Amino acid sequence: MQYPLNITFKILALARQLSVTEASGQLAMYVRMKMLKLKEEVQVFADKERTRQLFTIKADRVIDFSAKYNFIDASGAPLGAVKRRGMKSLWKSHYDIFESGEEAVMTIQEENPWVKVMDAIFGDIPVIGFFAGYVFHPVYLVTDTSGKTVMKLKKLPAFFEGKFEIEKLEEMDPQTETRILLSLLMMLLLERSRG
Repeated sequence: MQYPLNITFKILALARQLSVTEASGQLAMYVRMKMLKLKEEVQVFADKERTRQLFTIKADRVIDFSAKYNFIDASGAPLGAVKRRGMKSLWKSHYDIFESGEEAVMTIQEENPWVKVMDAIFGDIPVIGFFAGYVFHPVYLVTDTSGKTVMKLKKLPAFFEGKFEIEKLEEMDPQTETRILLSLLMMLLLERSRG
């Protein structure tokens, strides 16, 4: 994939959905969260017409604050998982990325939690809140077990839609890259639903 990747989603859409495009403008992934499911399920497609499914992301339990979201490829093989750290994520978003088993291999954390707080407060002010997308821009860092930042996701200025950009800072194998991208996409869907 050609970085940086751009993520866009409509704020007013009924079903949560987002598009991931490469730097060249080519669609890399189209993500759609199924509505009205007790166990959250997200489908990742190669096209907007949803004809070629690439991955499925499934929660391991009924709607829960600390559910683990497992990644499954089109052939049914597991790719890893992401899990929100319950109480630790109330102030500063914190997610663990798993390869297999229960040992986290990477983490996703907000760079500065005050930015998200100010974004939420500013967004709730009548009329002025329309401009919230142009003022505060949260940044999320993906780090490995040694503490080295390997990817960065940041919010971009936008009206009536969410816009984010993913930068790849270190080289990695394709499976690790896919696992991180799926984790970031799931984190974005969860964070948007929590405000």
